[in-house]
Amino acid sequence: MFSFLQKKTALTSIFPSDFVDIHSHFLPNIDDGSKSLDESVALLRRMQGYGIKHIICTPHVMESVWENSSETIQQKLDVLNTHLKSINFTAISISAAAEYMLDANFDRLLKTEKLRPLKDNYILVELSFLNAPVNLYETLFNMQIAGYKPVLAHPERYSYYHNNFSDYKKLKDAGCLFQLNLLSLTNYYGPEVAIAAQELLKRGLIDFAGTDTHKHHHLDFLEKGIDKKVLKLIEPVLKANAFFGK
Repeated sequence: MFSFLQKKTALTSIFPSDFVDIHSHFLPNIDDGSKSLDESVALLRRMQGYGIKHIICTPHVMESVWENSSETIQQKLDVLNTHLKSINFTAISISAAAEYMLDANFDRLLKTEKLRPLKDNYILVELSFLNAPVNLYETLFNMQIAGYKPVLAHPERYSYYHNNFSDYKKLKDAGCLFQLNLLSLTNYYGPEVAIAAQELLKRGLIDFAGTDTHKHHHLDFLEKGIDKKVLKLIEPVLKANAFFGK
């Protein structure tokens, strides 16, 4: 009997060998990600199973919530890497940047601190899910004047842009690169986000991708099959992530 159902494939089965996950929360006890070294190791073993060899941890930096600094992030990175070495887990290279919320504190950090980049001068930033900051374009401009390249985390998740895609183009024209969450393609955040993610991919607006893994439940969703048409859209983006490993 002929089946009209297309076979689906999991995102976790198509990572290129040089893929770098540039958005993750594996550092223990620093934000809303991993809560222990044991949990970090268990998550990393699953990532190893997907063939991923390089991960950039990006703990949140957010005023009055997660007031992390370059020093606190480095301390947690050192603790994790020391532990991984002690258990002879060397399959994945772990480094750390940060995911900066564009709030009043970020404007201060930009003037007074050296930010933690994904690579070179590429800085991962995020916006509030309620509304964009009123000074967003001024902040993006100031970042670039300071020598940084803004990489906007999960643009597909900002619902206030869904009804006006010209805002996405405006952000790109302002020098903002886009990092899509792979979970968005699995319906993890709901159908509206999945539709926005696919539309951004179709329009060629996405530059990079990340898993944004915080917990095992996220990886459970990544392992679910998705439509092959969507996989075709994301494949060149996954390949572009190799840039951060060079």
